[in-house]
Amino acid sequence: MNSKRLVCLLALAALAAGVALAQGSMLINGAGATFPYPIYSKWFDEYHKNTGVQINYQSVGSGAGIKQLLSGTVDFGASDKPMSDKQLADSKVKILHFPTVMGAVVPTYNIPGVSTELNFTPEALAGIFLGRITKWNDPAIAGVNKGVSLPGNDIVVVHRADGSGTTFIWTDYLSKVSDDWKTKVGADTSVNWPVGLGGKGNEGVAGQVKQQPNSIGYVELIYALQNNMSFGKVKNAAGVFVKADFAGVSAAAAGAAKTMPDDFRVSITNAPGKTSYPLSSFTWLLIPAQVSDAAKRDALKGFLKWMLVDGQNYAEPLSYARLPKEVVQEELKAISSIQ
Repeated sequence: MNSKRLVCLLALAALAAGVALAQGSMLINGAGATFPYPIYSKWFDEYHKNTGVQINYQSVGSGAGIKQLLSGTVDFGASDKPMSDKQLADSKVKILHFPTVMGAVVPTYNIPGVSTELNFTPEALAGIFLGRITKWNDPAIAGVNKGVSLPGNDIVVVHRADGSGTTFIWTDYLSKVSDDWKTKVGADTSVNWPVGLGGKGNEGVAGQVKQQPNSIGYVELIYALQNNMSFGKVKNAAGVFVKADFAGVSAAAAGAAKTMPDDFRVSITNAPGKTSYPLSSFTWLLIPAQVSDAAKRDALKGFLKWMLVDGQNYAEPLSYARLPKEVVQEELKAISSIQ
């Protein structure tokens, strides 16, 4: 091999190593929702293996994620509640919403001696969290659970202590099915709870329910499954008691998929349809429309494309529902808005 050829090969090798190093050292920081954390953790790990791009995600709750995004301390946020018009107006840069997967929030409970899958009506759930239904054998619960020996013990209510998209899904649903809830508490990531104990994150609520006999709380489906926790069926808008799974979530999203607004901000709680699970929701990545660092911008856009295509294959094994095809197609077009 002549010297010129050797120098050329060495130069190409150095260039390739530099590109690999640059990719390997790429770090993107995000923060937000705990609701999708199990699948985000899986996605970010797989994407790092495939591309060398490292995505560091803090599972701190939707409210905290939005705050960090607005303060500019992270590259992207994540939330189970779309940002409000005011939050978007207050942002220094335009923020885009990208739905990632869909999931379900479930009422999970710990009643010693009761292993039966319970039925819950909207009225019962609102009454429990308003502090008006205080005993497990209250007729509002017992009446739709014939044959189940429910105790007369006090109900221990557990809710989120942090700003939470899971809380928004729960309270958004209760606001749709209970006028009392809507006027006295309302729907938001943080509310003034009438009763109950607080837990931080889906993990914290799951932990509190497991530790507290006679308790009830709300968590994203995967947290109930991973912790082998009991969770109930919920009566939907068609009057059918439905257990949470990705089929029920997909049914809830079917109508919204055809009429999805351009900014992808939509609620699918208490959706119509006999098979719709009523506590269903999209969850969103919140991405700045302008990213000054070109390499980081390209990495973010690359991840979004991967997430919308290959990444959807990880949804159902982790008990999330895949995005509707119509939504995926619109999102792939919207990626070009990131400049």
